[in-house]
Amino acid sequence: MPFPWIVPSALWLVLHVTAGLCRRGAVGASRAVGVCARGSITASSARAVPSGTSVTLRCQLPPTQPWCWAALFLNHSEQARTKGGSVNKTLLVTTYGKHTFTCRTICGDRTRVLCGVDIQCGNPPDEPRNVSCIQDGTRGRPTCTWDKGGLTYLPTSYGIELSNGTGAFCFPEESPGQVLGSAALSQLDFDSNYTLVVFASNKLGNASSQPLTFTLTDIVKPRPPEFLVEFDNSSGTSCSLSWRDGAGAQHCRLRYRPLGSPGAWSTVESFNREKYHLQGLEPDTAYEFQGSCRLQPGRGLWSAWSRRESHSPAAVPRGILDVWYRQQDLGPGHQNLSFFWKALSRSEAGGRILGYTVTLEALEQGEQPAQSHQTGQSSFSRVTPRVAHRVTVTARTRGGRSRPAALLTRPGSPELPPPQRVSAAALGNSSILVSWSPPEGPAVPVGGYLVEWAQPWGQPQHAWVRLARSQLSTVIAEHIRDEVCYQIHVSALYQDRAGQAASVRANSTAQAPSAGPQMFTTPWASGVLVSWEEVPGPQQRGCITGYHIYLHRRDRQGQPHVHAVPAGSAPRSLHIPDLEPGECHDLWVTAATAAGEGPRGNSDSVCLESAGGGLTLVLTCSFLILSACVCSVPPARRAFQWLLSLLLPQWQSKAIPDPANASWAKSLTAAKAELSAPCSPSLPSGFEEPDTSPVEETWERPEPPGPGDKLAVGSAGSGGHGHWAPPGSAEEQQLPELYRRLLAEPPEPEYISNPGTAAPAPDTAPEPSPLPALPSAFLAPALCCGGSLTLDRVKLDCGSFPSVSGQPLQSLTCDTSK
Repeated sequence: MPFPWIVPSALWLVLHVTAGLCRRGAVGASRAVGVCARGSITASSARAVPSGTSVTLRCQLPPTQPWCWAALFLNHSEQARTKGGSVNKTLLVTTYGKHTFTCRTICGDRTRVLCGVDIQCGNPPDEPRNVSCIQDGTRGRPTCTWDKGGLTYLPTSYGIELSNGTGAFCFPEESPGQVLGSAALSQLDFDSNYTLVVFASNKLGNASSQPLTFTLTDIVKPRPPEFLVEFDNSSGTSCSLSWRDGAGAQHCRLRYRPLGSPGAWSTVESFNREKYHLQGLEPDTAYEFQGSCRLQPGRGLWSAWSRRESHSPAAVPRGILDVWYRQQDLGPGHQNLSFFWKALSRSEAGGRILGYTVTLEALEQGEQPAQSHQTGQSSFSRVTPRVAHRVTVTARTRGGRSRPAALLTRPGSPELPPPQRVSAAALGNSSILVSWSPPEGPAVPVGGYLVEWAQPWGQPQHAWVRLARSQLSTVIAEHIRDEVCYQIHVSALYQDRAGQAASVRANSTAQAPSAGPQMFTTPWASGVLVSWEEVPGPQQRGCITGYHIYLHRRDRQGQPHVHAVPAGSAPRSLHIPDLEPGECHDLWVTAATAAGEGPRGNSDSVCLESAGGGLTLVLTCSFLILSACVCSVPPARRAFQWLLSLLLPQWQSKAIPDPANASWAKSLTAAKAELSAPCSPSLPSGFEEPDTSPVEETWERPEPPGPGDKLAVGSAGSGGHGHWAPPGSAEEQQLPELYRRLLAEPPEPEYISNPGTAAPAPDTAPEPSPLPALPSAFLAPALCCGGSLTLDRVKLDCGSFPSVSGQPLQSLTCDTSK
């Protein structure tokens, strides 16, 4: 039946016939002619041309002087010039906009404009697109907008042709713009169907849009709705929304999310515009609600979003914390207990968690009260006596406290074996597969397994999962990031107590390290000791599987020698022996993951010296250091000097004089033997020099000196046993004569090669004359020590004796100190 397409066609024909009165037709393509009082200019085209059009211009001017020129100008640029009264030129117009052509006469330096014409270059209008009409509210004024398309660069008129089936109406464009056009319509009614066409017209052509058919219900955009939010105080997870819309909207929608959350909206639609009940909310949370409505379901425009904020009440926590612990022995009697727990979700906690309470009650220690501790973290550590403890952990919110999570800690038991053959495999997508086998021969039945993991650097997030004893593998994905190495521990649970843990390192995905290790080299023995630091955590990009030490001899071509060291060896060092002395080598270290080898770290050059030179240098340095240390202590310094005197050659001690071996000292020794008898007023004038003989020490308690007594010469030191002689004795009278001879003939000392060993004087040294015998009062008190007597130094002070050569002698002292 042809009726379904006959009626729209007839309506479209009536619309175009009736709406033709609203349009402005395009201007015909007549020539552009400019007529002036003193000439004319003629163009071969119309006053509006499309881009790329060739235009021929002709200027006809009245007769002028023979020396004058007729010229054609485009804007202010001369295009052609001839003698006489006419000139023509063909030009190609390619630039959009207005072009002004003028005819001028040029006489010498005078130029006159006689006539001109304007030609515009542009485009015909494009077909208007994206036509839409909106009426703001049920009583607003409809407004239609459209997209004009490309620029025309010509004056272009736009308008709307509107038909309701019985007549056509024209509405001109309001507030013209370059990209979008708009026009307001008269008030429409809800009972009519309308057809709308947007037209465009300029001097180069006309265009119209595709027809838009609508009713007023389709284009009405209601006002944003008003609604209220009421929460259920008992649970805090549900609320009711009541709509207050007086515009007659029958279809509304709602979206909501936590306030300030960047996540996606949760959206619901309701066909009941009066009230809606919403569930599944989080307690103790601020929410943002937005609502929008339209007149009928499936028809009309959605209104703008209206916005409300509301805070859900807190609820009593209904979840229990998942708590685990680690026990570390600190020596006899103490241990460190570390507790970890997983935070409850907001719905399980009944709101935002304000903190946690950890209670420790020591068992086996009498009636000591339990200790409670408050913390805002999801972990807690405490040093306690090494006994079993009963521990409870609760979460605190505005709605109350959660039920306590209780566990019993016991001191570590090394006899509880770990699982066997623990392995880990990368699965990608931030997940790792961990597998193991049951422990071998446990004394206590295994009740399950505990898998723990954390990254070893940065701020690790401790995570764990409990598994049944029948489960020997798991996929961990909580807090797992790609290109990060994790330390994984697997323990068997024995009656709520974990045994020893087996460890393994793994990552979900890996790449080659982005940096190399920092290396240090030290020459050692006949090789070099290479040590290196670990690559920083963010630059590892996975688990390090090994290191490569490159050794390259500088004067050789070819590949360097590579030493591979597996990761995990401690310390991170390698001794490379048997390097050739005197050769220089370059060294560097790289790290590798399962994805490949990373770049080298720092480089270093090592040049080993010859073995002899190196040994000499080491011994010399060691001797100097030892000498400095020894000489800093006085007793050790004296022993070191004695040892050094034995090691030095004999001629080194030649410059040390020994007065005991001098000729005059030997004469004194011989005189002592003769003076052992009672003193005689006269002494022989000469005697033979006897050999040095041992002197036996005799200890006698001297008589204390009486008043006026004088201390005889020869008392050895202040504490020696001296011989007291009365005043005016023979010894005292003979002292001046003795010192006169000593001063008149000073003896020349002899030099010895070793202390205590007499050596003959050099042949060139003159032999002094024999010294007369000394009185016994002078020699006897000085011989107070047993064994051989050796005088290292003789110190004479003659201030207390009679004058010699006009100077008085006072005292005589024998000083045997070194």
